[in-house]
Amino acid sequence: MPDMSASAHIAATHLVPLAKELDENKVTPGVLGFLVFAALAVGVWFLMKSMNRHMGRVDFEEALEPGAATPSKKDAPGTA
Repeated sequence: MPDMSASAHIAATHLVPLAKELDENKVTPGVLGFLVFAALAVGVWFLMKSMNRHMGRVDFEEALEPGAATPSKKDAPGTA
């Protein structure tokens, strides 16, 4: 067993009784855990909504490859 320093040994002996008091079948995240999870979910929802709005505003035109033929009016989409 590795040699523990005195302060680490004292800390470990004080934490062990605290851990024994908890019933393993009754430990739950509780209301605070739910509120934190709900806040994260709402934050992610607002971020996704903002991202979709910003992505809708992007006007992207792909540059033509050098040596490629220039598109004519008849090749344009929506023309017959």
